[in-house]
Amino acid sequence: MCLFLFSLLMGSDALVFSSLTFIFFFLPIALVLYYSSPKKLKNIVLLAVSLFFYAWGEPIYIFLMLFSACVDYMHGLLIHKYRLTHKAKARTALISSLVVNIAILTFFKYADFLIGNINSLFGMGIEPLDLPLPIGISFYTFQTMSYSIDVYRGHVKPQKNLITLALYVTLFPQLIAGPIVRYETIAKELQNRKVTSQQFSDGVQLFIIGLGKKVLIANAIGELWFEIQSQSPSDLTVLTAWLGIIAFAFQIYFDFSGYSDMAIGLGKMFGFNFPKNFNYPYIAKSVTEFWRRWHISLGSWFRDYVYIPLGGNKKGQWKTYRNLFIVWGITGLWHGASWNFALWGLYFGVIIAIEKAGLLKGLSKLNPFFQHVYLIFIILVSWLLFVFEDFSAGFAYAKVLFGLSTNSLYDTQFLYYFYTNSILILIAVFASMPTIRYIQNNVLSKWSGSISNSIQQTIAIICFIAILFLCTAYLVDDSFNPFLYFRF
Repeated sequence: MCLFLFSLLMGSDALVFSSLTFIFFFLPIALVLYYSSPKKLKNIVLLAVSLFFYAWGEPIYIFLMLFSACVDYMHGLLIHKYRLTHKAKARTALISSLVVNIAILTFFKYADFLIGNINSLFGMGIEPLDLPLPIGISFYTFQTMSYSIDVYRGHVKPQKNLITLALYVTLFPQLIAGPIVRYETIAKELQNRKVTSQQFSDGVQLFIIGLGKKVLIANAIGELWFEIQSQSPSDLTVLTAWLGIIAFAFQIYFDFSGYSDMAIGLGKMFGFNFPKNFNYPYIAKSVTEFWRRWHISLGSWFRDYVYIPLGGNKKGQWKTYRNLFIVWGITGLWHGASWNFALWGLYFGVIIAIEKAGLLKGLSKLNPFFQHVYLIFIILVSWLLFVFEDFSAGFAYAKVLFGLSTNSLYDTQFLYYFYTNSILILIAVFASMPTIRYIQNNVLSKWSGSISNSIQQTIAIICFIAILFLCTAYLVDDSFNPFLYFRF
C-alpha cells in the first residue's frame, strides 16, 4: 500500500531510465537497498523494487502482472507433473497457459482494434473500451509464454518458488522494453548470483553508453523528425522528406538500442546477464541479415516458438513462405494494434521470401556498397509504413518522398535543417557502425603499449563522466524525452 501511495504522490507518468528521477533517485536507492540486504532476501527486495518501479506509472496493473506470474507458476508445475506420464494433460495445461496469456494481451492491446474493425465491416456502433495499455505487456507476456513452453519441452525445470518466478516476470531492468529474456537464460542467476566489481563496472559503462545513445542522439534527432513530420506534405520538398525519414530511422534505432543497452547494463549491476538485443543492424547487406541484428531477442523468440513449430523451412517451399508470412504478420501486429503495423510486418515477410527465393544469391555478386544501398533503401521505406498509422498521411508523405507530387527538390528550409543538423547526423552515422570497436582494435591497441593501464582507465572514466554530464544537462534543459517502444 505504501508503494502505491508513494507512486501516486510522485506522479502518474511512467518512470523511464532516461530520466533524472530514475538516474539520481530511484536507481541509487534501489542499489543501496539491494546490496545492503542479506542474500536470502535479495530476491524479495528486488521484487519489491521492481513492483514499485512499475507502480510508479501504473499502480493497478501490477496486479495484472502478478496474475500472469501466478498463472504460469501453477501451469508450469502442472506441465512438469504430467509431461512424462500423461502427455495429453501436460499439453492441456500448456494450451491453458497460452490461452490465458494471449487472452490478456488481446484484451488490453487489441480489443479496441478489433472493435473498430467490426464496426467498420458490419456498420455497428460498439463503444471502444479505451483501456490504457499496460506498459511492457508485449514483452513480459512473451516471457511468461516462453517459460511454459520451455517447461513443456523439458528445456527447463519448473520454478517451485513463486517469489522467484514473479521476480523473473517483473524484473524491472528489462520489464518495459526488453530484451525478451527467456527463463532458461537467467534461471541459475535467479537462484544464485554474485556481482563482481568488473561486472558492476561493465554494467555502469553500458548503462551510460545506452543513456548517451538515447538522450544525446535519439532525442536530438527525434526533434528534427518531429518538426518535419508536423508540417503539411505540401510544404515539404523531396530532400526534406528524405531527411525526415532518415532522422526517424536514426531516432528509433538509438532510442530502442539505447534503452536495451541501459537494460542490459542495469541487469549486470544486479547480477544478471541479459542477451544482446542489437548488433549494428544498419551495416547489414540484406534484409535477412538486418533482422539477425535488429531486436535479436524478438526475432529468436518468433523463430523458436512460432516459425520452427509451424515447420520452418523443412516442409517444402510453399509452406516455408506460408510460415514466413504468418510469422511476419504476427511480428507486425506485435508492434501495434493497427493495420499499418501488420502491413509493415508483411512487407518484410515478402522481402525476406524474395531473398530466400534467389535474391540473396544475386546480391552476393554485387559490390558490398550496392548491397548496403539496397538494404538502407528497403529499411527507410519500411519506416514509412511503420510511423504513419494514418494511411492517407503516409501516402501523401510517400508521394513527396518519391517525387510523385509537384513539390520542389529542395528549398532554403531543407538547407537550414541539413546545415544545423549535419554534425548530429554525422555522429549518428558513425555511432550506428562499429566505429569505436574498429578504433580500439586498430588504432588504440597500437598506442596502449606506451600508455599505462591507470592512464587508460582514467581517460575512460573521464569520457563516461562527460557523457553522463551532457545527458544530465540535456535532461535538465529539455523536456523532449519520448520513448517509442512504450506503446509496444
